Amino acid sequence: MKFARLGDPGHEIPVVLDGDRHLDLRPLTSDIDGDFLAGDPVGRTAAAIAAGELAELDGAGALRIGAPIARPSAVVCIGMNYAAHAAESGSAPPPVPVVFLKTPNTVVGPNDTVTIPRGSEKTDWEVELGIVIGRRASYLDSPADAAAHIAGFVTANDLSERTFQLEVSGGQWSKGKCAPGFNPTGPWLVTPDEVDAQALRLRSHVNGEPRQDSSTADMIFPIDHIVWHLSQFLTLEPGDLVLTGTPQGVALSGRFPYLAPGDVVDIEIEGLGAQRQEFVAWEAAR
Repeated sequence: MKFARLGDPGHEIPVVLDGDRHLDLRPLTSDIDGDFLAGDPVGRTAAAIAAGELAELDGAGALRIGAPIARPSAVVCIGMNYAAHAAESGSAPPPVPVVFLKTPNTVVGPNDTVTIPRGSEKTDWEVELGIVIGRRASYLDSPADAAAHIAGFVTANDLSERTFQLEVSGGQWSKGKCAPGFNPTGPWLVTPDEVDAQALRLRSHVNGEPRQDSSTADMIFPIDHIVWHLSQFLTLEPGDLVLTGTPQGVALSGRFPYLAPGDVVDIEIEGLGAQRQEFVAWEAAR
C-alpha cells in the first residue's frame, strides 16, 4: 500500500492510494502516526476499502503533499553507508555504522521550499532511502528480526550544511543536519510488500543536471542490519524515521557547486516516488 498526507502544514489529511484515487483514512485514524502504524495499518485499511468505508477525498490532486508520516519521535541517520560516497568524502568505509541524529522538525513535505540556513555557503543534497518503524524495536536478537519492525519505506533528502557538519561541529555531525526543513520526506510511505527495498535505484538532479545515480543494493550495511544495530543502542518507536545513507555524487565531493538560492533539487527512488525542492535565501524567507 501507499499512504500519504495531503493538505496545509499542521492540517494534513491521511489518505491511502487506491489506483488513481486518494481515499480518506480519517474513519480509521486521525493521522499516519505511530499508533496507526503499530496497529496493522495494511490489514485494517484493506478491510475498510473492501467494506466501502473510505470515501474518495475531493480535490486531492490540488492539495499540498505533506510528509507521509506525522512528526516522528526520532530521526536516526546512518552516515557513510555507500563505499563510493565514503571515498568521495575522503574516508574509508566504516567498520560499524556511523550514527547521527536529525531533529523531528526537519521532516517536511517532499516539495516544500527549503530555506538555506543563515550564513551557509555549503548546503548539500543527499538522496536517501528512509525506513519507517512500525513496531517498537529494542535489543533485537538478530538482523533477521528487523523486518517485523518495519512499517514501510520513503524517499528522503538528507540535506546537510557541510561547514556546520564538519568544520564547526565539535566532532558531531548533527549541527549540520538540523536546519528547519532539512529532511523533505515522501511523497508516500510504501509498505514492504510493494518494493524490494534493497534493490532500488536512487537518483538526484540539481537544476536538471544529474548528480547521484546508484542502488540501495550498494549499501555497506543493509536495511535489516541497520535496524538490528540501532536497537542495541536505542529504542526505535513506531513512526520513527531511519535514514540509511547516501551514494556518491554530492557537492562535498568537490565535483559540483553547493546549493544557492534559486536552485532546484529533484530526488527520486524507484517505487517510492519523486520530490522537488526550490531553495531560497534565509533573508528572503524571513
